[in-house]
Amino acid sequence: MPLIDIQVLEGVFSAEEKAQMIAKVTEAFAEVAGGRMKQATSVRIHEIRSGDWGYAGVPLTTADALAMRRAE
Repeated sequence: MPLIDIQVLEGVFSAEEKAQMIAKVTEAFAEVAGGRMKQATSVRIHEIRSGDWGYAGVPLTTADALAMRRAE
Protein backbone atom coordinates (compact mmCIF):
# COMPACT_ATOMS: atom_id res chain seq x y z
CA MET A 1 0.00 0.00 0.00
CA PRO A 2 2.13 2.98 1.10
CA LEU A 3 5.32 3.38 -0.91
CA ILE A 4 8.02 5.72 0.37
CA ASP A 5 10.88 6.67 -1.95
CA ILE A 6 14.17 8.04 -0.65
CA GLN A 7 16.71 9.44 -3.08
CA VAL A 8 20.37 9.79 -2.10
CA LEU A 9 23.63 10.15 -3.97
CA GLU A 10 25.47 6.90 -4.55
CA GLY A 11 28.32 6.07 -2.22
CA VAL A 12 27.22 8.38 0.60
CA PHE A 13 25.50 5.85 2.87
CA SER A 14 26.57 2.33 3.77
CA ALA A 15 24.29 -0.68 3.43
CA GLU A 16 23.81 -0.62 7.22
CA GLU A 17 22.81 3.06 7.18
CA LYS A 18 20.33 2.45 4.36
CA ALA A 19 18.82 -0.44 6.34
CA GLN A 20 18.45 1.91 9.32
CA MET A 21 16.73 4.49 7.09
CA ILE A 22 14.26 1.88 5.88
CA ALA A 23 13.48 0.69 9.41
CA LYS A 24 13.15 4.15 10.95
CA VAL A 25 11.11 5.68 8.13
CA THR A 26 8.76 2.70 8.23
CA GLU A 27 8.41 3.07 12.00
CA ALA A 28 7.78 6.82 11.76
CA PHE A 29 5.10 6.29 9.12
CA ALA A 30 3.41 3.63 11.23
CA GLU A 31 3.33 5.97 14.24
CA VAL A 32 1.25 8.41 12.22
CA ALA A 33 -0.76 6.05 10.00
CA GLY A 34 -1.35 3.29 12.53
CA GLY A 35 0.47 0.12 13.46
CA ARG A 36 -1.32 -2.07 10.93
CA MET A 37 0.08 0.06 8.13
CA LYS A 38 3.64 -0.88 9.11
CA GLN A 39 3.34 -4.33 7.57
CA ALA A 40 2.04 -2.85 4.31
CA THR A 41 4.64 -0.10 3.96
CA SER A 42 7.34 -0.34 1.29
CA VAL A 43 10.45 1.85 1.32
CA ARG A 44 12.80 2.15 -1.66
CA ILE A 45 16.17 3.84 -1.65
CA HIS A 46 17.27 5.15 -5.03
CA GLU A 47 20.93 5.97 -5.43
CA ILE A 48 21.55 8.79 -7.89
CA ARG A 49 24.86 8.88 -9.76
CA SER A 50 27.32 11.53 -8.61
CA GLY A 51 26.78 14.76 -10.54
CA ASP A 52 23.27 13.78 -11.72
CA TRP A 53 21.56 15.70 -8.90
CA GLY A 54 21.37 19.48 -8.98
CA TYR A 55 21.27 21.50 -5.77
CA ALA A 56 20.77 25.26 -5.91
CA GLY A 57 21.46 25.13 -9.65
CA VAL A 58 24.79 23.30 -9.29
CA PRO A 59 25.49 19.59 -9.81
CA LEU A 60 26.00 17.83 -6.48
CA THR A 61 28.65 15.12 -6.27
CA THR A 62 29.20 12.26 -3.88
CA ALA A 63 32.26 14.13 -2.56
CA ASP A 64 30.05 17.16 -1.82
CA ALA A 65 27.52 15.05 0.07
CA LEU A 66 30.24 13.29 2.06
CA ALA A 67 31.68 16.70 2.99
CA MET A 68 28.21 17.75 4.24
CA ARG A 69 28.05 14.64 6.42
CA ARG A 70 31.50 15.33 7.90
CA ALA A 71 30.52 18.94 8.68
CA GLU A 72 27.81 17.87 11.12
